[in-house]
Amino acid sequence: MWRHLAANGLTLIVMLMIAAAGLAAWGKAEFSAKGPLEAAICLKVPGGSNMRKVAEDLAAQGAVSNARIFRIGAGYTAAGGLKAGSYLIREGRSMAEIVTEITGAGVSTCGTDVIFRIGVVTNEVDVRILDPKTQELFEVAEFQPGVDPVPAEYTKARGESDTRYSIVMAEGTTVWQVGAALEAADFLTGEVGELPAEGMLAPDSYDVQDGATRASIVAAMLAEQQTRIAEVWEKRTANLPFDTPEEMLVMASLVEKETGVAGERPQVASVFVNRLEQGIKLQTDPAVIYGITNGKQVLGRGLRQSELRRETPYNTYVIDGLPPGPIANPGVAALEAAVNPDTTDYLFFVADGTGGHAFATNLEDHNKNVEAWRKIEAARAASNPAGD
Repeated sequence: MWRHLAANGLTLIVMLMIAAAGLAAWGKAEFSAKGPLEAAICLKVPGGSNMRKVAEDLAAQGAVSNARIFRIGAGYTAAGGLKAGSYLIREGRSMAEIVTEITGAGVSTCGTDVIFRIGVVTNEVDVRILDPKTQELFEVAEFQPGVDPVPAEYTKARGESDTRYSIVMAEGTTVWQVGAALEAADFLTGEVGELPAEGMLAPDSYDVQDGATRASIVAAMLAEQQTRIAEVWEKRTANLPFDTPEEMLVMASLVEKETGVAGERPQVASVFVNRLEQGIKLQTDPAVIYGITNGKQVLGRGLRQSELRRETPYNTYVIDGLPPGPIANPGVAALEAAVNPDTTDYLFFVADGTGGHAFATNLEDHNKNVEAWRKIEAARAASNPAGD
């Protein structure tokens, strides 16, 4: 009898083990299988949350078929801890893939973006939200800091722990403009500190954390520009009419301020190179303007004849060669154009009314281009007498 009972007990244990193994295999397969989510969602993981709460949230939103399997599987497979943030969970994502999303690098991929744009004329803040279904960002607010009222959408974004921040610095800004803009960014902390020399901040997009120091942002911009200058200088064309990376930076800043058309930069650079080689004054208005404003304001009007005749270190109608320093922060394209200009015979250029310029090899043709531009200006003034 005891043998019979022992045999039955052993059989039961074996059956339970087989069942457990089968259940484990099923759970593993379920953990890795395609998920039930039919449309992408934005999963918010608050600070201090745990895997149980996340599993329940995912189940409630239809992203996982079984919260318990998700929690157990996460305990075995998670490469790192649960990271607070907002995460884009795409349709059909398996539990294993979701775990990787929320425990990997911990970088939010969904939610609200605050983009602080440092421009040449104005600064703007954009507040955008990612639509998980279309995976497109749509703008919910835009304003000029220090000028416009702060919209409620921005205040709300500032109160959310998972909001992402970035600073976008435009080409052609001055170091003073960048410093003043960073002071106006209320998600940054600390003082800007001493600014580097003109031209030594790299125009780019910088992802930043809420509470990052202003000095650290300036340091990152400076380091990036130093790297770019060194890399571009190594690729320079031979026999340029300047000899140092510092002079390249000056040339690049002139090119940057003269045209906003990317494809024109090498042509503009060729004009300046040709003039330097032939001993012709550069006669570039942005340099004259910098000599008046020191890069600390937008002139907001045309240059006066007296200003074009006034002797300043930056008046390229008076001085020979390059001005003593950069007049703005040039981007990579302008740096590259400065050391790899187009090969042309151009000596002149003037606006052509399309946003670009008309180039000429001689004064007669240039004067014709100038006359054409003046007619365009006159027609525009006549159609908009209020100057709006």
